[in-house]
Amino acid sequence: MSSRVTMGLAVLFLLGALFAGYWGLVLSRTPAPAPVAPVTQTATPAAAPVIAEQPMEDPTRQPVLILAKDLPAHQPVKADDLIVERLKVAPAGSFSKPEDAVGRTSWRPLAAGTWLTDSSFEAGGTLARMIHPGERALALSIDEIIGAGGQLTPGDYVDVLLYLPPDQNNTDRSAQTVVPALRVLSVGALLGPVNQGQDSLGISREDREQQQKLRTNARSVVVAVPEKLLSRLMLATQAGPLRLAVRSAEEKNLERYWAGDSDIALQLDTANRNVTHFSQLSLGGGRSSQMSTGAPRMARTIEVIRGNQVTQQTP
Repeated sequence: MSSRVTMGLAVLFLLGALFAGYWGLVLSRTPAPAPVAPVTQTATPAAAPVIAEQPMEDPTRQPVLILAKDLPAHQPVKADDLIVERLKVAPAGSFSKPEDAVGRTSWRPLAAGTWLTDSSFEAGGTLARMIHPGERALALSIDEIIGAGGQLTPGDYVDVLLYLPPDQNNTDRSAQTVVPALRVLSVGALLGPVNQGQDSLGISREDREQQQKLRTNARSVVVAVPEKLLSRLMLATQAGPLRLAVRSAEEKNLERYWAGDSDIALQLDTANRNVTHFSQLSLGGGRSSQMSTGAPRMARTIEVIRGNQVTQQTP
């Protein structure tokens, strides 16, 4: 084969290679994406906001300021310590707005749930806030017999009876009503209400039920005594055995006291407080009749007891 034919074939192959390379380059290119028309979104109307319906306030209920947490003594009241509850009956003297209590300091611990009044911030212990001016709180020692069989309850009214046994100065036995109508403030650890009827301690129902169970075994009772009768009662506690006689609740003495009448004992106290001598029981009141009629004084007799028989003999 001649050199010219060889050169022609070489040129032909070169051209074919260039064409094949160009065609492969064209096929390898990715076509440009067709332009996409913008999609217009239709704006949907926004849903109307749901308005929470405010509960209608009951006009028959009244706002009462209550402690939301325990408040230690001598700590100022803060706004977050308080809540306002609406009650059908507002306790007497209760606050209705936080402004009435914020910044004030209590002299004693106050439990959560206590409704606040001016007395919540007054100085003095529980007993001092349970009596009126002119009264004194006095403790008496009792047992099941002296304390009316363990059935005394704070708020009861009792008469204090005294038995006088014979001694060297007085050979006659007697009994009398020392002080009438004294209000019971506490029985053991069970305290009564303050003057407005509020539970002064703010204790839970379980604790109060436990105190009620221990009431029967109480060994002391505290009574409110008018100042004028205080010395008489103190002397009576040292003169002889005492008894507490419960007065009827139908006399409404406690209601009268809360209404401001604190002189019930003085009103019922008389010069002759039903003094009864033993000789009056055995002889039909011989001694008292002699004193009242002015009859001449008879000779002193000696009392002789034989079993269940009692006789009087003149020496």
